[in-house]
Amino acid sequence: MTDPASEDRKDTMVESAAGQAQTPADAKRGPAVATRERRQGAANPSGETPYLVVEDLTVKFPTADGLVSAVNGLSYSVPLGRTLAIVGESGSGKSVSSMAVMGLHDPKRTKITGSIRLGGDEIVGLPENELMKVRGDAVAMVFQDPQSSLHPLYTVGNQIVEAYRVHHQVSKDVAKKRALEMLDLVGIPNPQRRFSQYPHEFSGGMRQRAMIAMGLVNDPKLVIADEPTTALDVTVQAQILDLLNNLQKEFGSAIVLITHDLGVVAEMADDVLVMYAGRCVEYGTAEDVLARPRMPYTWGLLESIPTVSAANERLRPIKGLPPSLLNLPTGCSFNPRCPYKDRVKGERCTTDLPELLPVDGAGAHTSRCHLHDKASIYEAEVAPRLG
Repeated sequence: MTDPASEDRKDTMVESAAGQAQTPADAKRGPAVATRERRQGAANPSGETPYLVVEDLTVKFPTADGLVSAVNGLSYSVPLGRTLAIVGESGSGKSVSSMAVMGLHDPKRTKITGSIRLGGDEIVGLPENELMKVRGDAVAMVFQDPQSSLHPLYTVGNQIVEAYRVHHQVSKDVAKKRALEMLDLVGIPNPQRRFSQYPHEFSGGMRQRAMIAMGLVNDPKLVIADEPTTALDVTVQAQILDLLNNLQKEFGSAIVLITHDLGVVAEMADDVLVMYAGRCVEYGTAEDVLARPRMPYTWGLLESIPTVSAANERLRPIKGLPPSLLNLPTGCSFNPRCPYKDRVKGERCTTDLPELLPVDGAGAHTSRCHLHDKASIYEAEVAPRLG
């Protein structure tokens, strides 16, 4: 008789061996942008208008202590077949903005203004019954912690079946067949047996794969992945990223990747949006933002990345803490922590909020900073520290 525990160990070994992460011999401080065929194409490889368009999005939460300004005037777009990474420290508004795209905020406790369009259809202000038709069908979300997102009292297979039947009038047998196909597609060994198991019987990496299967079971055109590799070991992280890449190629979906790991951004993203204190502070292609950043906050994020080659060097963390969203600083929100604010004439950094303007006066790469010589400062002072 086969020992179930032995089979579990075998499945886990298969999962771990599926994609070994390689450490480059010439590792430098800061991520090296991965070369991908689709990055060599046009800005919109689908040839269509962006599927997700967010314009001037503001999300605020009234509390007993005051109004929490979680997201302020955020705008971005994501075409089909392209990946946008939203990065920033905890509390910068990454997850809050993406939950607004999913329509997951309680309208009684949240003030949302601006526009969110999916395939040209406005979703801000939609009633809950209309939002339920959108969630899981047109747009799906892979949450950060699958252990808390999956129901512990239902089998994994039945939860995927339920997600499919909500949007399709099919029998349980048809839905089960679809669920088994998805479990196999995301690389879960022996999907027939795993279908009837509970979340606690899955390893961490397999639970994340199950969440991805549930998110993609209805072929959504937009997938929001909220820290999909957090709390996973490095090998499994590489597998999950490869899985998302491969599934995107198969389904042609747009991906919004929420992360604080710039190594993941370099591997996955086509475009990068850097958020701080609820605002976009830099936005552009991965090559522009990671190789030619023009915002001191982005410089700080890059300098705080540990690498093998810099083993004997001290890390350069960003000094101070992110501001309270109840009482944002006047002027640039980053000014209390910015080591370059004294290079701006007058008191503009503390009095005037910088606009999000094109770098060097043209192009799609934009940044929010009063410094006039950002390029020369980066090349002379920051780039040498990155290696």
